[in-house]
Amino acid sequence: MRDLVDIGMGRTARRTFELDDISIIPSRRTRSSKDVSTAWQIDAYRFSSPILSHPTDALVSPETAIELGKLGALGVLNGEGLWARHRDVGDKLAALLDVAENNPDPRAAVRFLQKLHAAPLNPELLGEAVAQVRDAGVTTAVRVSPQNAQLLTPALLAAGIELLVVHGTIISAEHVSADDEDESDRTPLNLKTFIADLDVPVIAGGVHDHRTALHLMRTGAAGVIVGYGSAAGATSTNEVLGIGVSMATAIADAAAARREYLDETGGRYVHVLADGDIHTSGDLAKAIACGADAAVLGTPLAAASSAPGRGWYWSSAAAHPSTPRGALLQVEAGDARPSLEQILNGPSDDPYGELNIVGALRRSMAKAGYSDLKEFQKVGLNVRA
Repeated sequence: MRDLVDIGMGRTARRTFELDDISIIPSRRTRSSKDVSTAWQIDAYRFSSPILSHPTDALVSPETAIELGKLGALGVLNGEGLWARHRDVGDKLAALLDVAENNPDPRAAVRFLQKLHAAPLNPELLGEAVAQVRDAGVTTAVRVSPQNAQLLTPALLAAGIELLVVHGTIISAEHVSADDEDESDRTPLNLKTFIADLDVPVIAGGVHDHRTALHLMRTGAAGVIVGYGSAAGATSTNEVLGIGVSMATAIADAAAARREYLDETGGRYVHVLADGDIHTSGDLAKAIACGADAAVLGTPLAAASSAPGRGWYWSSAAAHPSTPRGALLQVEAGDARPSLEQILNGPSDDPYGELNIVGALRRSMAKAGYSDLKEFQKVGLNVRA
């Protein structure tokens, strides 16, 4: 039963929970972390770490996508970002970061980012970036918005992508609304037909509740992204649109939809990917415990020495031409930034869970007595009073 509270006469709201509101309960048994697997598989593609990158130029260049792939994670290129619009991306990023570092007004960097994104999409450039990742032998994944999915997908398929991520701020099976490049009327994407016509698996999102997640699963998506990629100081969907989601509840709702769809189809499993408010290894462990199969990371990866943003983070929605959602956030200053390998797999000297994120997840699973991710989704949880 939903826990409703009165917010005024005749108006109720559901009580929901953030990841910070819950904690994991160890079971009566423990095991060695060496006996724990953090591997997961979506369609034919298997990964040793349940980590995807947020599809932003701040995190993912072709080179970092390759590095993430070799570390057992999945780097997702932004198919509508700078690598799809400019050939000299390094110079463009350097100019953007110069504005961010030297102008105290955060709007200046957003305006500069919008200007860079005003250049037209170039499917040929995007195909070259995808080919670079594919030729390195790691799984290739690219994000497109629902508005540009039909325009860009043919070039992506020709370049050899293996996973397509159709990702907007809010997405549904019947009608999609996300980050339009312009405000002109377009024929809404029929996601079910679109997916059925493709030979590659599709991950779609974001969604925020049980009903929307279930509808999206029924389109044939291999994975559903839950959440809006929220990161304090970097994204502002709540501030700009008044739309927010409590991640612990949203993940649990989507996991319930997954169980319902599994019964409905006689065994088709759709992966739940948590995207938002995951900044530390403890957040990751709690997201998996709530029912996620993997997590989309933003700010934790932005600290990496090889991240194109050089310690700065912004979401893919920050460049919207009329309604940007999120400023540029400096996550890590200076040149002594950790490597991606340290962030994911250690070693760590950080006492707050910002390094060795996957290693700490493995230890959390071991302390609770579980040997794989699907089992760990059954762990007991506490809610803080």
